[in-house]
Amino acid sequence: MTAHILLVEDEVKLARFIELELSSEGYRVSVAHDGMSGLSLARESKPDLAILDWMLPGLTGVELCRRLRATGSKVPVILLTARDDVGDRVAGLDAGADDYVVKPFSIEELLARIRAHLRRTQETDEDLLQFEDLILNRRTREVHRGQRATDLTAKEFDLLEYLLSHPRQVFTRDQILEKVWGYDFMGDSNIIEVYIRYLRLKLEEKGEKRLIHTVRGVGYALREQ
Repeated sequence: MTAHILLVEDEVKLARFIELELSSEGYRVSVAHDGMSGLSLARESKPDLAILDWMLPGLTGVELCRRLRATGSKVPVILLTARDDVGDRVAGLDAGADDYVVKPFSIEELLARIRAHLRRTQETDEDLLQFEDLILNRRTREVHRGQRATDLTAKEFDLLEYLLSHPRQVFTRDQILEKVWGYDFMGDSNIIEVYIRYLRLKLEEKGEKRLIHTVRGVGYALREQ
């Protein structure tokens, strides 16, 4: 599933620049330009990560973060700040921020920190399976390839879940039949080939690179090449 990022930054040009960079990386972005609007957006949209400028009109980024934590929100928070002394950094972290980036900053550094925090968040969610840009949510039974949602049938989903649960591992046809269709399956002997083809057509619909590979004489594996 595409990560949703909340950006609260009162410098309009900087906010637009960051929004464009995040969007180009495949993130869904919501933007606010003051603290109270940012707090409302955070409560309504429940983002996967929040980027808060320290000095915001109406409500500072630190106070915004503190209020989010008071509601029980565990969303990762990155503070953008021109303040770089130890006392200010401690104040931000004590308010519940997870990280900070000092202005002026490189967009590459900000993107790297975003990826690191989202990765840690995803690793704690047992319902999410991800391999490269392919994401499967066991709870909602949703599948995304990058930003694109992919509709799968129940059995296509089960097959993909099995492969995603064991990336890079090669499975024989018998193993797949046993785990996905069950011991007593008496249907078409080519059923696995048929469903692998269905999955490839859907997951590669927009020209995405192949992730489900045939291992000649053995079976199938989810891997890079």
